[in-house]
Amino acid sequence: MNYQKIGLKKIDTYIIKKFLGTFFYSIILILSIAVIFDLVEKIDDFYDNNAPFKAIVLDYYLSFIPYYANLFTPLFTFISVIFFTSKIANNTEIVAILSSGVSFIRLMRPYIISALVITLFSFLLGAIVIPPATAKLLDFEDKYIEKFKSDNARNVQMEVSKDVIMYIERYEISSNTGYRFSLEKFDKKTLVSRLTGESVTWKSKNNWTVNNYVKRDFNGMRETLTRGAVLDTVIQVQPKEFFITSKEAPQMSLVDLRNYLVTQKKRGIGNIQKFEDEYFRRFSMPISVLIMTLIGVSLSSRKVRGGMGLNLGIGLGLSALYVLFISMSTSFAVSGTMPTVLAVWLPNIVFLTVGLFLYKTAPK
Repeated sequence: MNYQKIGLKKIDTYIIKKFLGTFFYSIILILSIAVIFDLVEKIDDFYDNNAPFKAIVLDYYLSFIPYYANLFTPLFTFISVIFFTSKIANNTEIVAILSSGVSFIRLMRPYIISALVITLFSFLLGAIVIPPATAKLLDFEDKYIEKFKSDNARNVQMEVSKDVIMYIERYEISSNTGYRFSLEKFDKKTLVSRLTGESVTWKSKNNWTVNNYVKRDFNGMRETLTRGAVLDTVIQVQPKEFFITSKEAPQMSLVDLRNYLVTQKKRGIGNIQKFEDEYFRRFSMPISVLIMTLIGVSLSSRKVRGGMGLNLGIGLGLSALYVLFISMSTSFAVSGTMPTVLAVWLPNIVFLTVGLFLYKTAPK
């Protein structure tokens, strides 16, 4: 058959259908197995905490599925490519296509189109579907599996606006009240005022009430002292910001994550590693689909003595190595060895190098 003459249209359609069909079949299969294992593990918790069947299905598992679908996407893209490409390579179809004068890069066009579809699928899952789904999942886990959300916060200290530092020793969400409160305003490094109170109560939005307050205003060597029972004031912070934990990073949208990181850095909050990881991973995870596709096609396009089994074995080994590399690179960011953005993207950079090498050595 003269593949070049027909423009590879039939082959393009064939490869795209095989690629996407194998990928989605694999994802559905692994998610079904994951749901069954998770249900077996947590069924006692559901029963002991009287979790409603509707909540288990709609709030837990419908939120569970998108997260793990996105998590497994790069690996099953890789395995899907190796599976069906090895099959057509063993049938000498790739040899026939290349022998007719079709370039290897032209052969990769349907693979790239399919990978772009999966990349978009992964990005939309991470940016739109998973954040609200994770919020439901966390609420369900907190209520019916294991409570992890705290009712109070201790030693809250942050820069609530430029040169304004707030401190609360203990804040209780049940009464919206904080105890041993102070608010300090600086002009560069010079303290210009200090407001303290036995307690502070949140009213609405950024409106707060300070109880039994003492306010000191400083003007050079002079000090003005003001006391009172109640003082209404505006503080650019809301109580929910005291209770954000690293578990909540996946439930934030891209815009919320970016705004949160910018705000927390201005406030001098150092414990934002998980949020930075999550933000940069929203971009690196979809791109890894393209890299895994390049490696998979380059690796499995040649006919080898070991056949599909050998290619699948190599593919599983590289997949395991990729997962291990992700874990190691995250630890580099935590230890401060490298910036978070570099640590998150390092696996993609290394595997892109591997992919380009394999592409260069692939049969042309």
